[in-house]
Amino acid sequence: MTTRPIAVVGASAAGLAAAEALRRGGWRGPLTLIGAEPHLPYDRPPLSKQLLHGAWEPDRLRLRTEDQLAPLDLDLRLGTRATGLDVATRTLTLDGGEQFGCAGVIIATGVAARTLPGADRIAGVHTLRTLDEALALRARLAGGGRRLVVVGNGVLGCEAAAVARELGHEVTLVGVEETPMAAAVGTEVGALLAAEHRARGVRLRTGVVDGFETAPADPAGTGAPRVTAVRLANGGTPASEGVAAGGGERGASRLPADLVLLAIGSRPAVEWLADPALDTTDGLRCDAYCAAAPGIYAAGDVARWDHPVHGRPLRFEHRMNATEQGMAAARNLLAELAEAATVPAAPGAGDDAPTQERRPFAPVPYFWSDQYDLKLQAYGLTAGADRVEATVLDRAERRLLALYGRDGRAVGVLAAGLPPRQLRALRAVIATPLPWEEARERIGAATAAG
Repeated sequence: MTTRPIAVVGASAAGLAAAEALRRGGWRGPLTLIGAEPHLPYDRPPLSKQLLHGAWEPDRLRLRTEDQLAPLDLDLRLGTRATGLDVATRTLTLDGGEQFGCAGVIIATGVAARTLPGADRIAGVHTLRTLDEALALRARLAGGGRRLVVVGNGVLGCEAAAVARELGHEVTLVGVEETPMAAAVGTEVGALLAAEHRARGVRLRTGVVDGFETAPADPAGTGAPRVTAVRLANGGTPASEGVAAGGGERGASRLPADLVLLAIGSRPAVEWLADPALDTTDGLRCDAYCAAAPGIYAAGDVARWDHPVHGRPLRFEHRMNATEQGMAAARNLLAELAEAATVPAAPGAGDDAPTQERRPFAPVPYFWSDQYDLKLQAYGLTAGADRVEATVLDRAERRLLALYGRDGRAVGVLAAGLPPRQLRALRAVIATPLPWEEARERIGAATAAG
């Protein structure tokens, strides 16, 4: 009887990590890796930084070359989308109509960029999630001197604004929240970021986009009308302390633009998962083992799973989590299949083969953001905190530290300008939530140790 394949849906960091972990873990049966984009697996964080800046070319983003992928013996389906999954039979449907049953499925489809109605029909309005989108925006930013409006002042918007400013463009950063990255790092750290952007000449504004103004299409272009301005509902306002740098009077409703980047967040890519056995509310709901259903696992940005340390379902759109969770999902799927005695044994593996068992996935979340020459690094949970204590350790050197709490316990820490040894010490403190005062003391001792 032919062994059914394991299918990994999503060929980015999480999917690649899962595929490699499946082979390392002893899966010798067919292994299918399905990717919606036509590119080999590549790294996404540099899209809004090194690639957009022009410092890197696409080949440098590749996670593996064709030669490096060859030993995995993959049935590699690039430029292919999964359009359906029958959970009971573990049957995948692909966009060409092909259907095949699987021994197991790992879903790593990530997220898709949110956009605004009609934006896709206007030349000069961009999103930034894929390699092709990043290259398209980079081409438009070549040469300098353009007016760029970045809609969305979260991590992606701030990073792209910094790159565009370094390239010599006029940049306006617009957000619903008054403080950049407030949802991710809190208003205290966000205020320091706002000051950094203003010092570099970025105009900060607060408001909701009401629409776009356009001009007739360039006859030599795509035929689509081109953007000339962004309209803000109720006029918008310059962000606090940014009236002089805001580039307009209070109440002005029109932001002139040659280019617009929509960085207004993302949505988990779960629209193809219509089986009622799956919960697709804010990602694919999983248990502590990353399992959404028997034989069905998820990893990366799309997965919302029960974090055993924090005691609630979480979903992280962070690069390190994608790799770690891809490996964990693969390990736990193999353990489940081994228990059902369906894993083809590795060549030469006999009774002495190691016993596999499922383990809860309990990472210490980590993310970073590079803006200008400032690098923020955070461990634990910084979003959703009910208490934040931020300290500027050295303003001239831009060294800062912030502690984040929830329900009386410290759950996250963020730093900039600290040496690696201190960063490792901060991670150790926050790995398990501690009472607030105990964490404060341990953080203080870690940073005082130099």
